[in-house]
Amino acid sequence: MYMKKSSGVFIIAELSANHNGSLDVAKETIRAAKRAGADAIKLQTYTADTITIDCRKDDFKIKGTIWEDKYLYDLYKEAYTPWEWYKELFDTAREEGLVCFSSPFDKTAVDFLEKFGNPIYKIASFEITDIPLIEYAASKGKPMIISTGIATQEDIELALDACYRMGNKDVTLLKCTSSYPAPIEEANLIMIKDIAERYNVKTGLSDHTMGIAAPIAAVCFGAKVIEKHFILDRSIGGPDASFSMNEAEFNEMVKAVREAEKAIGVVDYSLTEKQLKGREFSRSLYVVEDIKAGEAITEKNVRSIRPGFGLHPRFLSEILGKTAKHFLNKGDRILFNDIN
Repeated sequence: MYMKKSSGVFIIAELSANHNGSLDVAKETIRAAKRAGADAIKLQTYTADTITIDCRKDDFKIKGTIWEDKYLYDLYKEAYTPWEWYKELFDTAREEGLVCFSSPFDKTAVDFLEKFGNPIYKIASFEITDIPLIEYAASKGKPMIISTGIATQEDIELALDACYRMGNKDVTLLKCTSSYPAPIEEANLIMIKDIAERYNVKTGLSDHTMGIAAPIAAVCFGAKVIEKHFILDRSIGGPDASFSMNEAEFNEMVKAVREAEKAIGVVDYSLTEKQLKGREFSRSLYVVEDIKAGEAITEKNVRSIRPGFGLHPRFLSEILGKTAKHFLNKGDRILFNDIN
């Protein structure tokens, strides 16, 4: 499995189009992702011709997004990662100790990625309905990560069935809101826990919101994978720049996610050494007025107060009316061997 237990949540830096057409920028982005604390760098493997066609009909014009009025072909021609870069990108990631993998968008991309030992196949949100692609990727026997940004329950079930038919049971489903950027109020992170329980799979978050709140909360809902778009500097521009994190922001997110993991802990009602020490500040039974030998214990001379070295307060009703064996000073702990 690609996720080592020791590293906790698997944090992916999504390169996507953030190389802005420069191999040097792409390689430096990989190095920056390592510095920022990512576990992996993810690519997208397509060309404009493998993902769409060059058509100027209205169907192919983008509406209602940050890429308003662009044609699909033009967007993908601008955004794609040249396939001749892949050896250098995989080599750079390995040199940095990062997992490098990709989202294929057709069967030729899967075949191409196999040449580099691509260790994981990620199915993008908009490809979840492409059952033949999912089957073909799953047939390679690698872990599958599938985003659910536009998915109905039927889409999720069909995608899972496609993996299972190929004998591939290593599937992680990512909650995703397919808006760019995504409004935080539409993150609906409670779905992470529900997806895990409903489909008996690992879950995570492919996040397009701004900031780090969603990834932190996702960890608390059981996310095992966090994916965020990553860029050297938003000022270089590009199709995905506006909703991508730079190195400092990504590093802040990684640190917060790692702290959230530690904070979650495990279900354990036993007390740590520090918690046991803290019990010294709990309530217990103490003498609050001097008590002579043979004098009765009353609510006036014994009370439940801090600190916690005396009898448990639950014994107060049991000892009221009994007498002191010997003189008890104000501030003495009350113990059973002090009482007749």
